[in-house]
Amino acid sequence: MLSPTPSPGHDVVVVGARAAGAATALLLARLGHDVVVVDRTELPSDTISTHQLARTGMVALQRWGLLDEVIASGAPAIRQVTFHTIGDPGQPPKPPVTRAIKDKSGVDCLAAPRRWVLDTLVARAAQHAGATIRYGVTVNGVLRDRSGRVVGVRGYDERDLPVELRARFVVGADGLGSRVARSVGAERIADRGAPGAVLYAYYAGLPWPGIEFVTRTGSFAGVFPTHHGEAAIWVCLPTATALAARKGRSADAAFAALLERAAPELAERLRDAARTSPVRGMLRAPNQIRRGIGPGWALVGDAAYHRDPVSGHGLSDAYRDAELLAVALDAALTGAVEEREALAGYEQARLRESAEIFDLTCALAQYPPVSTFIELNKRLSSAIDAEAAALAARPVPGAAVAKA
Repeated sequence: MLSPTPSPGHDVVVVGARAAGAATALLLARLGHDVVVVDRTELPSDTISTHQLARTGMVALQRWGLLDEVIASGAPAIRQVTFHTIGDPGQPPKPPVTRAIKDKSGVDCLAAPRRWVLDTLVARAAQHAGATIRYGVTVNGVLRDRSGRVVGVRGYDERDLPVELRARFVVGADGLGSRVARSVGAERIADRGAPGAVLYAYYAGLPWPGIEFVTRTGSFAGVFPTHHGEAAIWVCLPTATALAARKGRSADAAFAALLERAAPELAERLRDAARTSPVRGMLRAPNQIRRGIGPGWALVGDAAYHRDPVSGHGLSDAYRDAELLAVALDAALTGAVEEREALAGYEQARLRESAEIFDLTCALAQYPPVSTFIELNKRLSSAIDAEAAALAARPVPGAAVAKA
């Protein structure tokens, strides 16, 4: 029987090299810690995503010195949003309203980069800061000491050779189906079901002047301009509606029918565009929060907290919580704060700072009448602006290293 690949002890092992994992590793490395990241998939590679970086996510990238690089990669700097409203039955459609993106919290635009570009960029920044990234490693469990404390992870590499990595802390940033979360027994502390779905595809061949949102009772659709002159065209709707449309149809036909119903004017415009990708998405999007801390471990990103994509806030959640976790782990590793207190502070902060947007997302995912949906979106916009302002006001972890 092969022995596991030996590993010296690290400060932190991060499982997952995408949004939350790469960001956590970046900040911890800039703070001077020995960090190793493992992921079974090598970057660059794509993943399911609604793409848009809400203002909080933009502020995070700006703070870390990466926003200019994201824009330079070809992600359009989005400076306007157009709102289309198709009224409730018996009501005439309203004329579209276009608004400029305001300069707030240090950013004057939004962006919706492809994930294979964005995640690779952040992971490379983590490597530049001193983090080690090992691709092709699949984690299938955690290591514990005699007291039950988590002291590392076990798994195997691309050659099926066993791997063990030991560390003072293990961070599970391995997504909704997190193996780390299952291994540590992180129970759901909130579960509001999975009433919503999202489907999307990429299109090219038309001008995309900005973000577009199309609101209609029972659906929410739109346009996110992204790399290479393409746009992500998406529709969010109740799971039951998506499943009914999919029955007896191909994914392509179901998406076309749903988009035609949700945003007929947009569907008509797309007849002059070229679809450049398969249809992707989720038919059941959970709204859940897991316990995020324990002796020697913490969760971040979708492993800790997942919400319906209707609010477009997943990347911002990941970046916000990555910074909260990095600060907490730095305090524990340096001895500035006792470990239990530091981790408890992270848990309390992430639950507090996600609460309002989680509630609003769950309400939006019920697809109430148009007037209520619009009011909820206005409240969501205000909540995001407040969240972004609070993030912008904090000290930047590892700022001296970022400038070097």
